[in-house]
Amino acid sequence: MRYRIFGNTGLRVSSLALGTGNFGKGWGYGADQEEARQIYTRYREAGGNFIDTADQYQFGQSEAMLGDFIAADRDDIILATKFSLGDSPDAGLQRSGNSRKAMLRSIEASLKRLKTDHIDLLWVHMPDGVTPIDEIARGLDDLIRSGKILYAGLSDFPAWRVATAATLAELRGWSPISAVQLEYSLVERSAERELLPMAAGFNLGTVGWSPLGGGLLTGKYRKGETGRAQGLGVVIHGESDQRKTSTVDAVLAVAEETGHSPGQVAIAWVLAKGTLPIIGPRTAEQLADNLASLEVRLTSAQLERLDAASAITLGFPHDVVAATAPALAGGKPELIDAPIRAIR
Repeated sequence: MRYRIFGNTGLRVSSLALGTGNFGKGWGYGADQEEARQIYTRYREAGGNFIDTADQYQFGQSEAMLGDFIAADRDDIILATKFSLGDSPDAGLQRSGNSRKAMLRSIEASLKRLKTDHIDLLWVHMPDGVTPIDEIARGLDDLIRSGKILYAGLSDFPAWRVATAATLAELRGWSPISAVQLEYSLVERSAERELLPMAAGFNLGTVGWSPLGGGLLTGKYRKGETGRAQGLGVVIHGESDQRKTSTVDAVLAVAEETGHSPGQVAIAWVLAKGTLPIIGPRTAEQLADNLASLEVRLTSAQLERLDAASAITLGFPHDVVAATAPALAGGKPELIDAPIRAIR
């Protein structure tokens, strides 16, 4: 396992993050204690150090299991958790959402379940549609200053709200927003329109959930397998249009060429794009398959084929700007060296 510097922090995180949404059976589907421990142990043996959980995962069971697993090597891992959705089906009005009250209550409960005195990275799980971004950013700053968390990030937020939070924190001297979490895969590339350019401009650590497109990119649904569809009754992506069909076709073809599984090819593509994938195995066998993605070396031609099959239109204003690029560069775009880092 190789490591990368995480955005605008000094954290050294492994190339794959371990998502633990399947640790527990509070949702009626997932891994029991023994299987979850095996997944955690093998991930750590492979060199993984970035653990991603949430208070809502399996209604607190994921955090509780991790509290036992990480005890022996707490200082060697980067522990991330989330709040917003509540840690039980009956969380109610005050234990869900993004308010300062919900934030503080959640972090105190997570610390107890995880059996630790601090969280390395706290994610706001998703926007509640009502809490002002300055309340969220200032609340995260208070938690950092108190030592309860070390870094803060926003998950599933629109780009303009992340940019607002990052700018407010910078202007007001609050602790910075350090990371963004988003869905990203060959079948879900809409983050390329605004979120990924924004993250690059602010140098945010960027992690992508569901790099397998909810299992679609493994090709298992074509074989009649069910997995998430049967266990949770939810499929994030189905083969619902020609672009997705062409994408799965391309992944299967590249997998055959490389001698790797389709899932490994899908994860390798996300890695090649610079986003850190969150893998979420339910079994030790799935973990082994996910880890083998680190051995995949996609050629430029294979990347181009995968890009072409899964391409989306960026829409306005991106398409207009691209078409006008020669004029914007005084008719000499080929003579201009672009900046190394994204502008903001």
